[in-house]
Amino acid sequence: MKNKVTFRNAFLLILDLIVIIASVVGAFALRFELVDQFYLYLPSAYWMVGIAIVVKLGVFYFFGLYRRMWSYASVQELKLVFFAVTTGSAFVSLIMIILAAAKVFPYFSRGILIIDWMLTMLMIGGVRFVFRVLADSKNSLSDLKKKANKRTLIIGAGDAGAMVVKELQKNPELNLVPVGFLDDNKSKMSQQIHGIPVVGTLSDIGRVIDNKKINEVIIAIPSAGGKVIRLVADVCRLKGIPFRTMPGIYELIGGTVSVSRLREVDITDLLRRPPSYVKSELVGSVISGKVVMVTGAGGSIGRELCRQIGRWGPTGLILLGHGENSIFEALLEIQESFPSLPIFPVIADIRDYPRIEEIFKKYNPEVVFHAAAHKHVPLMELNINEAINNNVMGTRNIVEACEKYNVNRLVMISTDKAIRPVNVMGASKRIAEMVVLDAAHRTGRAFCVVRFGNVLGSRGSVVPLFKRQIAKGGPVTITHPDMKRYFMTIPEAVYLVLQAAGMSKSGETFVLNMGQQVRILDLAEDLIRLSGLEPGKDVEIVYTGIRPGEKLSEDLWEEGNQFAPTQHPDIFQFDDPSNLRDEELQQKVTELLNLAAEGRNSEIIALVDQVIPGSAVASTPPLELTSIDQS
Repeated sequence: MKNKVTFRNAFLLILDLIVIIASVVGAFALRFELVDQFYLYLPSAYWMVGIAIVVKLGVFYFFGLYRRMWSYASVQELKLVFFAVTTGSAFVSLIMIILAAAKVFPYFSRGILIIDWMLTMLMIGGVRFVFRVLADSKNSLSDLKKKANKRTLIIGAGDAGAMVVKELQKNPELNLVPVGFLDDNKSKMSQQIHGIPVVGTLSDIGRVIDNKKINEVIIAIPSAGGKVIRLVADVCRLKGIPFRTMPGIYELIGGTVSVSRLREVDITDLLRRPPSYVKSELVGSVISGKVVMVTGAGGSIGRELCRQIGRWGPTGLILLGHGENSIFEALLEIQESFPSLPIFPVIADIRDYPRIEEIFKKYNPEVVFHAAAHKHVPLMELNINEAINNNVMGTRNIVEACEKYNVNRLVMISTDKAIRPVNVMGASKRIAEMVVLDAAHRTGRAFCVVRFGNVLGSRGSVVPLFKRQIAKGGPVTITHPDMKRYFMTIPEAVYLVLQAAGMSKSGETFVLNMGQQVRILDLAEDLIRLSGLEPGKDVEIVYTGIRPGEKLSEDLWEEGNQFAPTQHPDIFQFDDPSNLRDEELQQKVTELLNLAAEGRNSEIIALVDQVIPGSAVASTPPLELTSIDQS
């Protein structure tokens, strides 16, 4: 390989030498048309040839013109050629003007310099882009010879679609040959991108698949909502052809659009909502140049927080978690994505205040995202004192450390189950919210709560459970046919959490716009179909009955509470006057933790129902754990 590279560079060098000489001679010939004057200017031509060879070859080397694979030349290489030739010609012109002024040669015309620059630009650029044309021709011939190539339809004729087509054309080994675009923008109809025509709108997908004999479909619209992806998925499934998609815009923020990011369509794509606008300045002002801590950094939400925080240029990122394996995995991933970011993995239990205080003292975080919590409803019904200790005591410890070590911004991740709770998990999170908001009112610092519903694909959630059940051939178990939940993708939820963090002044409860609640039954049926099977035919769905602690649907705020819009259309804010504060709250929390330490579960339940408005945990029958939570 080294010999090939050397030969290629030497060949280019010889070509450039010929081009430089030809450009100078050609410039004089064009200027004086080989008449008598031409011979009068020959001395200056000899000088200019010699100077041009030395100067231009040196400049071309400096600009890296002999270190490029010109068979992959693009607009960037064209710019490089322009600057290299212009710089070289400028130096040659300067030297020739100085020599002419010094009377080194008797005759000289400055017009020669412009003609020489033009000829050099044309020939130097032309020589290099011949390599690109030859490479493209070779790839085209290779494509024609391959019978296994799949005729591919690209959904979306925007930037992402254009980049996908370009990569497919440059990489014939992928065996995907783009034959057309579909796009709902009427102005793009019959236009071509990289030689590939826009052949219709999204509604034409069935006809185009048949007429163009399409073998595969790629959805190249990162901002596409679930409705668009569902339409494409349904048609492709009926036609029996494979389909892939780009990740959503929230997954691509700060990343790149490329063929390597293509993947199979999954349930998060079908429930994806079109993104609203990004207020980058909000997030940047909170994170850039700050030391940021994420508690629960090994969890689904915590790890995604770390991924997105890393893109905003913090000066340090503290990954705090209780599970060493999850923190280790998170550390490897974040280090790979952000190799220059200082990352501090910390194994600690948030219930251990001396350890938490030691960490805050050592690392001095300026911003804290508190995502650590026990979250599984049935397990917390069976482990009531653990739910209180971890979610309430742990949050109080984080808040107290934030106060003591002058953390200016704290964001607590909460849940829709904290509203009118009917289970211990939801009740513990609601009291934790009160602890954070009380500290905000006492200190005036930007401490806030961000509340949202279920996230798709998080560890222990319903989607991985359904996938395991489908892989085993069923049945898929659902508690009730009318069971509904709010759902949001993890990247989308975290993106909105960061937006809310930037808007916090002090003591806000932010609620994310979760859209419409989704029936768990519809979710299960979509997953079965995405697996290439039919619900009720290939995989049976079984109803197991609502369990204690479950609701048919969830709430994000109590009825009658006033909520207001914010700077972001998918984030709302409201104040709850019923929250306990000050000494009364401290007294109830202390009492609750004492009861948890003594394992007095019935008294814990009675106390949370007394403290939390609308709480009905006591009315929930005791749980017999026979299946995993599906809410």
